[in-house]
Amino acid sequence: MRPYVPALAKLYQPLDWLAWPLVRITTGALLIPHGWQKLSGDMAVVAVGFAKAGLEPALVLAWYIACLEFFGGLLLVLGFLTRPVALLVVGFMAVAVVHVHAGNGFFWTAKGYEYPLMWGLMALAIVIRGAGRLSLDALIGREV
Repeated sequence: MRPYVPALAKLYQPLDWLAWPLVRITTGALLIPHGWQKLSGDMAVVAVGFAKAGLEPALVLAWYIACLEFFGGLLLVLGFLTRPVALLVVGFMAVAVVHVHAGNGFFWTAKGYEYPLMWGLMALAIVIRGAGRLSLDALIGREV
């Protein structure tokens, strides 16, 4: 494709290799604080929120999601076991959209499903494309 502003191609082409790692790393990095918040807090309180959303066994699921957000986010940042972790995130976000946020409408400012939907679609893109070349998966030379 020809750029509308040809001079910008000189900027985009040298930075192109950073685009996919930026997507993968950002997706993982933004999960980590959510997991840390749960892991460093009172998991019984987190479980109450899960139970109110109809997610049972609430305490087990609270621990699972906290670990997925924290450790899974870290794995996405590192690009290790990238596709399986991203697939778990897709499932988690699908449940969050349907069972937790759908009743609040679309916009994230009203605790709607916009943000978990975006996160789930980003994770789906990672499932489809994989970790990319700047990852531990690429360094090892294997991926799922």
